Amino acid sequence: MFVRYLLIGLYIGGATVIGFIWWFIIYADGPQVTYGQLSHFHSCGQDTPNGRLYFPDKNFDCSIFEANAPSTVSLSILVTIEMFNTFNALSENQSLLVNPPWANIWVVLAVMLSMALHCMILYVPFFRSIFSTAASNTDEWIAVMIISFPVIILDEVLKLISRQITARSREKKKKTE
Repeated sequence: MFVRYLLIGLYIGGATVIGFIWWFIIYADGPQVTYGQLSHFHSCGQDTPNGRLYFPDKNFDCSIFEANAPSTVSLSILVTIEMFNTFNALSENQSLLVNPPWANIWVVLAVMLSMALHCMILYVPFFRSIFSTAASNTDEWIAVMIISFPVIILDEVLKLISRQITARSREKKKKTE
C-alpha cells in the first residue's frame, strides 16, 4: 500500500507541474515560451548576461509570468485528480469495475459538490478575485481531464498487482499447510 500511495502521490505532483508547464509552452492560447524561458522567468526583463541569453528580445512581455491561468490549470488538475482518487479509494483492492462509484451515492454527491465549489472559484468574479484564479475555457478543461484521468488507470493497475500478490501469497500459504 505504501508503494501504491507513493506512486499515486508522485503522479499527482508531476501532473500538477505538467499542467503548469503545458499552459506556458504547449497551449495554443498560452504564450508558448521555451522551457529555458519558463525555467528562468526570474531573469525576464533584467539586463544581465543570463537575461539576455533567455530573453534576447527587449520587447518581450514579462507580465505573462504573472498570469493566473497557468496556476488555475494546475489547481484544477490537482482538484480533479483528487476527485478521481476519491473513487479509487472506495475499495482498497477492488477495481472500479467491481465496486463502481455509484454504489455509494454519498461519495458521488460529495465529488459533485466539491467540483461545483471549485467551479465557483473559477467562474464567480468575487471568488475569482479572492483566490486569484482565472476562468478556464473548454481547451483548458480538456487538458485538465487528459492529465488527470490517468490516475484512475494507474491505481487500477496497482490494485491489480496488489490482488495478484495477495493471491500468490495465499497459494503459497496453502501449500505450506
